[in-house]
Amino acid sequence: MDADQELEALIPDSAVQNADAWALDTEAARTVVPTAMAIDELSADVEMPELPGLTIPWPDGSEIAEITPLSPDPDIDVAEQSVDAAVEALPGQEQAEVEERLAKADIARIGKQVELAFPIGEEAIAEKGDIVARFAALSSLKAYDDDKDNLAQIVRRGRTDSELLVEILRVYGYYDASVFQSLGGLERVGEGEARGPIDIQKVAVRFDIQPGPQYKFGKLAFGDLETTGSDYAALRGAFKLNPGDAVNADRIVTERLNLQAALGESGYAFAKVAETDLLIDHERRAGDLTVPVTPGGVYRFGKVTSSREKFLSGKHLQRIAKFDPGEVYQRSDVDDLRQAVLATGLVSSVSVETREATPPANGEPGTVDVDVSLTPGPLRTLAGLVGYSSGEGFRVEASWEHRNFFPPEGMVRVRGVAGTQEQLLGLTFRRNNFLTRDLVLTADLYARQQRNTAFQARTVSFLGGLERLQTLLFQKPLIFAAGVEILATSERDAAAIAANAPRQTYFIGALPMRIAYDGSDDLLDPKRGFRVGLRASPEISVQDGARSSYGKLQFDASYYQPFGEKLVVAGRVRLGSILGTDITNIAPSRRFYAGGGGSVRGYGFQLIGPRDTAGEPSGGRSLSEFSLEARVKTGLMGGAISLVPFVDAGAVDITSTPRLRDIKVGAGIGLRYETNFGPIRIDLGTPINPSPGDSRIGVYVALGQAF
Repeated sequence: MDADQELEALIPDSAVQNADAWALDTEAARTVVPTAMAIDELSADVEMPELPGLTIPWPDGSEIAEITPLSPDPDIDVAEQSVDAAVEALPGQEQAEVEERLAKADIARIGKQVELAFPIGEEAIAEKGDIVARFAALSSLKAYDDDKDNLAQIVRRGRTDSELLVEILRVYGYYDASVFQSLGGLERVGEGEARGPIDIQKVAVRFDIQPGPQYKFGKLAFGDLETTGSDYAALRGAFKLNPGDAVNADRIVTERLNLQAALGESGYAFAKVAETDLLIDHERRAGDLTVPVTPGGVYRFGKVTSSREKFLSGKHLQRIAKFDPGEVYQRSDVDDLRQAVLATGLVSSVSVETREATPPANGEPGTVDVDVSLTPGPLRTLAGLVGYSSGEGFRVEASWEHRNFFPPEGMVRVRGVAGTQEQLLGLTFRRNNFLTRDLVLTADLYARQQRNTAFQARTVSFLGGLERLQTLLFQKPLIFAAGVEILATSERDAAAIAANAPRQTYFIGALPMRIAYDGSDDLLDPKRGFRVGLRASPEISVQDGARSSYGKLQFDASYYQPFGEKLVVAGRVRLGSILGTDITNIAPSRRFYAGGGGSVRGYGFQLIGPRDTAGEPSGGRSLSEFSLEARVKTGLMGGAISLVPFVDAGAVDITSTPRLRDIKVGAGIGLRYETNFGPIRIDLGTPINPSPGDSRIGVYVALGQAF
């Protein structure tokens, strides 16, 4: 109360009587406020007027002492990096270094600056190699060669990788695993006062792994799998995990797929294997696994239907399929049919679906029909080729084909060749998957004129046959072909050409046959395995009313052996013989010749073998060829370039048995450029023991390896 009276005594009576007048009767109220224009006219060079009411003297002429900046302290920078990084990303590192760092460890290095420390002895981890590989593929830590990286970034990545390691360890059943992260190499750069910040390139991140016990599988449940009856044991055996096995998430995924495949191969066309459920019990240190299986009953194949009957009929598709109606359903047969339809080259896309025709009943299997939905692809092809070689001159090829001119799969091709040494016009009909899968019916009619150093020939020929061939999608181990060939040819050899002698006419009938086994790993670029083949052609030749019979044989073999990932050594041998008649009764075009890119590189085309009095090749009754080459991968163009040194040898004799008296050897080096459709080959060869007139160098370009 007294305080209030004291405050009231301080208030003037004039303020109580007229507060507004009292407020205006002050020095501050009577001070004139400068206008905006006056403010704009102020200048730093004009002396400032005295301010009313300001009693403190203005510090004119006084000087402020200049503050000398401190020199940078490298210790502060080092401390900031170390402390900030440790506080942010490495809680407990000091304890880890003292208590949790493994005294004895099996160290796995990931690059130069990351280490995984595994326990040894009884606590060793059997899956160490898999864990290291998985971590290396997923780790966020880098090689620290980026100048923008700093210590905090590194340890943050390390923290992420520490969590990653824990997750990886859980994949292999280590659910109690601990990972302790630490840093090394935090020393400063330089000495004394010149010591700078931490050298990031020397920082090492170490993860010490304490796996703990590995959990085991406890109970395994498979839904309705037991309803498969007699099939249960085999189907359960397809899932190769059992109680007591170590928990492994990868194995669970793999075995689930194996069980799904086993059901599909055992007739269960609509079986379902849902996502698995793994329940971890930390007290038991075990995992109980549930695999929900709904078998759905056994089925047999019914009919095959086509969405385009006039294009590829259901009957033809059934011919292509590996299965027959009534056989137990197998999923792999359905997948194979899809690939076989694509291999026809007539469709751009295909889908193959199974449809329940009749359900299982009374213990009898049901029936599934196979519905094939097709989208036709381009059917016509116009192709051309222009080339030149020193041995064969210019050559222009052109062809037009329709691959389904006579459905199903009845191809018609018209082809022509115009070249320095050859002119040809031909018509070919071919029906793929004739009568059965992979059997090809071929009929070929052509007229050809050949003019080379060995002979001249005008030929009309018809060839019909059946064959089982390989394709890029289906490389078959066993190949065979058999047919009938009828031709009329008017020819003269090099001697007759030199003497300007008339042509001789031959009428020839032949039964060409071929069988081969392909045990190599690739059709165009083999790296491992072998190939063997035998050709036989019994022939009858009529010349000026005189008939001659003979047999033509040819054996081919090749072998491929890799040495590491960058070297393949390949070898080849070819032997041929004509039995039963003298060489004068054999048309020049049916004799053996050697030389060229597919024979002995370094020599001209067909220029190896017996020669006539004019020095021109005359052909022979026996043939022998040998080749050896090393295919060496380089690092050029991403590994697409290979170098191939090679040695070839070959001989042609007039006898039916090779004598190798005049064997010719060629050597050189080649280049291969890998493409997605096979290697492009360029070979440069030279003859080692040339005959007079042989060129000193030969260049050969083609698709695929030489053999």
